[in-house]
Amino acid sequence: MRKGNLDQVKHVLLVLSGKGGVGKSTITTELALAFRHAGKKVGILDVDLCGPSIPRMLSVGKPEVHQCDSGWVPVYADPQQQQQLALMSIAFLLEDSDEAVIWRGPKKTALIGQFVSDVAWGELDILLVDTPPGTSDEHLAVLENLRKHRVDGAVLVTTPQAVSTGDVRREITFCKKTNLKILGIVENMSGFVCPHCSECSNIFSKGGGEELAKLTGSAFLGSVPLDPLLTESLEEGRDFLQAFPESSTFTAISHIANTLLNSLNA
Repeated sequence: MRKGNLDQVKHVLLVLSGKGGVGKSTITTELALAFRHAGKKVGILDVDLCGPSIPRMLSVGKPEVHQCDSGWVPVYADPQQQQQLALMSIAFLLEDSDEAVIWRGPKKTALIGQFVSDVAWGELDILLVDTPPGTSDEHLAVLENLRKHRVDGAVLVTTPQAVSTGDVRREITFCKKTNLKILGIVENMSGFVCPHCSECSNIFSKGGGEELAKLTGSAFLGSVPLDPLLTESLEEGRDFLQAFPESSTFTAISHIANTLLNSLNA
């Protein structure tokens, strides 16, 4: 590992789930924005190699990745070159955005090793690592490479239904077997916020994430509802937290981010 690429990173958080489609990238993106609004310098390492969606959510397009003496220079997703939110993703390395990543495990593992060791993050308060679903090669590669640094723990994302919480229980087992601290569980898509009256309806049931936290002795960080305004912001690459500070979804995301910041500071 090139000296200095991670030793100026104060905290590393993994965002995990055993289930696909639960909104890990959404939660990663919104946590990063919330941390930045709290005055933190944040990085996102997108290791979802087959489905890198965060560049679109942050509206960074497909910039050219440059090299410096320390390695790859991350792409900054800030307005006016503030350089408070850095990002590295395989999406920046693909010639065609529609290109499929059809790789076997060893090639994925090698790229993840490069991502962890060869990105020149500089000074960061928090590095968020957005992972693919499951408990396989990518996750082991991330952990093995980050063990050389200090990993604060994992945030687990689920939706309320039993079909999702069952898979996340296996992710909890993965964390325990790999000695990865669980910082807490987030229940995403917890109810639907009506765009007309702001009433919240429980489409996918409610409380599965909180119940899972109780059953496994994990902290419950909070619930984030299905909100059309959040979906629209992510589709258009806009900062939801800046645009809708009066919404209940803003309150939910801010509460989760503040809880994590307090946990890290403690």
